[in-house]
Amino acid sequence: MLKKLSFALFDSGETILGALIFSTLFPLYITKYVDPKIYSVVYGLAFFISFLFALFLGKLADEKGLRKTFYVLFVGLTSAMSVFLWLVYENPFYSLLFFVLMTIFHQQAFVFYNSLLLDFERRGFVSGLGVAFGYVGSAVALIFLAKYLQLPNAYIVVGFIFFVLALPSFFFLENPTQKAKVSLKEVFKDKGFLVLIISILSLTEVANTVVAMMGIYLKEVYSLNQLDIYKTIGFSAVGGIFGGIFWGKLVDIFSVRKIFPFGFVLWICFVLILPFVPKSLVVFAGFLAGISLAHLWTTSRVFVIDLFPDSQVSVRLSFLSLTERVASTTGLLVWSFFLYVTDNNFRVSAFLMVGFPIIGAFVFFVFFRRFIQKA
Repeated sequence: MLKKLSFALFDSGETILGALIFSTLFPLYITKYVDPKIYSVVYGLAFFISFLFALFLGKLADEKGLRKTFYVLFVGLTSAMSVFLWLVYENPFYSLLFFVLMTIFHQQAFVFYNSLLLDFERRGFVSGLGVAFGYVGSAVALIFLAKYLQLPNAYIVVGFIFFVLALPSFFFLENPTQKAKVSLKEVFKDKGFLVLIISILSLTEVANTVVAMMGIYLKEVYSLNQLDIYKTIGFSAVGGIFGGIFWGKLVDIFSVRKIFPFGFVLWICFVLILPFVPKSLVVFAGFLAGISLAHLWTTSRVFVIDLFPDSQVSVRLSFLSLTERVASTTGLLVWSFFLYVTDNNFRVSAFLMVGFPIIGAFVFFVFFRRFIQKA
């Protein structure tokens, strides 16, 4: 159980880092000095660079068996960047530079962290436990930490928390030893894999939009006050904690190949009913959102690991990481477009987002089925 907890604790620390630094404190700081559009472009470029690094380093890790080595290295570098951000707080240019480096290092750490799932037999439960701990970390960050933290000292505090929560994994998780020559050209030519990534992207598009816009949606549609918004988001976190364990258990009982496809049905149903949820049931809707999100984060990484050779896990997971970051941008762009054409009708715009999981389901069940049968 110690190994499982060590794996899950990193997910908790990673979520705290994301919620407080990446999503809140640094954007609020840097946009005082840099146009938000420029910041968005730089942030997007950082993820593209991260993907290129992850491909190269993932190939090296898979061929040399260096997955844990790179994981430890990039956790350390991510933590170190928090110190540099603290040191250069008065200089926006250097702050942005070190933030970009932190983003790149953090993404590498997360790819190699996911690859450590190879060390477990019951990957579904372990993945779900990580997701559950991630929601606990998010709740702790937003409820107990956010109101007390201010820059620049928040960099040191959050960086330290992230490192401490990652530390047990340094000692109790083993390095997966699978090694093999990896051809990036062959990976890019693997149509089944690319189709899978596209179908996962369709789900992350709507999932990330739900996460980013939940508070605004609740305010605009239901006129909820701040306390009720926090209450609904809190129940979403409860759903995420429950869902992580629930879906993880089902993956281990029935196999991820049976549980992962259920996500398309889950998201289609959630988006279809969302515009019609009465105010009295909005808290329950938040709970369902958490369960749906937990399904995606729990099963997708296990599905990629299960379907493809263990010796290529780091390279394959770099694509999965990319889908999550691309979705953060494109999903919000599409959502903004829907709001524009519907004259800020939030209910109709939410309903139109159902196109994402429908397209994903079509791609998965029509074009991917043959690949599943062969795998």
